[in-house]
Amino acid sequence: MTVSTTGRRERKKAATRQKIADAALGLFLERGYDAVGIRDVAAEADVAVTTLFSHFASKEALVFERDQDFGQRLTQAATGRAPHEPLVPALRREIHALVRHCTGEGAAPIRRMIDASPALREYEESMHLRHAESLATAIAAGLGLPQSTTACRAIARFVIDAYSLAREAADPQAAVDEVFRMIEAAWEVTRPSASGRQEPDGPRPRA
Repeated sequence: MTVSTTGRRERKKAATRQKIADAALGLFLERGYDAVGIRDVAAEADVAVTTLFSHFASKEALVFERDQDFGQRLTQAATGRAPHEPLVPALRREIHALVRHCTGEGAAPIRRMIDASPALREYEESMHLRHAESLATAIAAGLGLPQSTTACRAIARFVIDAYSLAREAADPQAAVDEVFRMIEAAWEVTRPSASGRQEPDGPRPRA
């Protein structure tokens, strides 16, 4: 199989996924989340129900279609940063970008829909915990640790919480900076090392 064929296949899959997500969001906002079923979404997107489930594992996942991208961006910020860039500033930069996206034009109706649905709030909480665990694992790997420590997991959860808190603030970007000042102070005194010592996050490769 050629690279071009693989590329076309991936682009087609991505286009189908986006079409389904757009159809779902349009129906949810028009009729209300609880009033729309999976078959309604499939019909609106002109795909089979089986096709829909090959892209989204549940109805809740349709609302959070950027879920995977969110997690990947955070772990990439932790593991793909420049060799001498400290961890916390790299994560702060990514959270700033993510907050800009979620507070942009058209985001308010989606947020109201999520807040009004217990099922969506529960899914979002579970999603954030999953992202925090993945981020903690990435942070630990960057430090050369065999597994995430309590400090890695705590900082990862604080980073996810910074996103949630900033999203609700009057000045989201200022809120990100405020929370990250606390995160950076905490990381400086709790940062673990492969030797088991607590060390500040300095300008060391992947430290």
